[in-house]
Amino acid sequence: MHPADSELAIRAEHLTRRFGTRTAVDDLTLSVPRGMVFGFLGPNGAGKTTTIRLLLGLLEPTSGVAEVLGFDTRRDPNHVRSAAGVVLEHPGLYEELGAEDNLEFHGRACGLPTPERHARIRLALESMGLWDRRREPVRGWSRGMQQRLALARALLARPPLVFLDEPTVGLDVMAAVAVRDAIASEARDAGTTIFLTTHNMAEVEQLCPMVAVIREGRLLSVGSPAELRARSSTPRLVVVGRNLACAAVQGIAGVLHVEGRDGSLLVDLDPTADAAAVVTALVRDGGEVGEVRRETATLEEAFVRLMEEAPLMEEAPLMEEAPV
Repeated sequence: MHPADSELAIRAEHLTRRFGTRTAVDDLTLSVPRGMVFGFLGPNGAGKTTTIRLLLGLLEPTSGVAEVLGFDTRRDPNHVRSAAGVVLEHPGLYEELGAEDNLEFHGRACGLPTPERHARIRLALESMGLWDRRREPVRGWSRGMQQRLALARALLARPPLVFLDEPTVGLDVMAAVAVRDAIASEARDAGTTIFLTTHNMAEVEQLCPMVAVIREGRLLSVGSPAELRARSSTPRLVVVGRNLACAAVQGIAGVLHVEGRDGSLLVDLDPTADAAAVVTALVRDGGEVGEVRRETATLEEAFVRLMEEAPLMEEAPLMEEAPV
């Protein structure tokens, strides 16, 4: 397959990686369309970073195949890595150099012509708010500034695909906003595919039209954030008013859970439950109902529920390299 022939940025089929007797990535089949920010979610130790390393050709799969930008990760790992940008947990910057020199070195390695390279470097540093400090050694920079520089470096050659492994973890609010804005604009304006791992569900809602969720190496769900909420959450009734007592609705058929919060009652229902019965019971108990609305759980709540419902894999001792 020629890289330009595929509408997929990533295609993995039955991708598996074992470390001794432990399976870090377990029969993963996944397709990522080009030109979107694709969220790859899971708790710590779920196999997210191991998956990225497999897709970059840094690890060989125990079984299964993967193609990235049309290149087979086992046969053509160098082509994959030269075509894709990446920002992993550690930025890997040359700390004795300034920001401009870091990007100059990277631009030369990518073969960018001099006039274009200089123009892109300035644009990248300005967009990240780093141009005025371009000549300072980056060793004294904050984590947020270094992370912005690492992202600018990954995007400098305008790769069609960028892997970002928790790019905003540990950043302050303003630094995280700058990184998210850069990610969104790169996908929107340049058509770059972003493969994003993050624990920030608000970030996922803002950036990702499609997400995949894994736990202990196994794929649990793929779809939009809205679809994930719908699949993994029970219907919720939000009742706003005064004198609303949880006890008034406990015991009603189909009521699964009741919680009072900020003058409201949150009532989780079985799909077959009668919402009118809930309101009637509250009014009969002396409650004053001002508003009633149906909601689904938040993405964070849906994610937690999905983690709780997923079956656990049998634990096994680690041999060889520890999966991450």
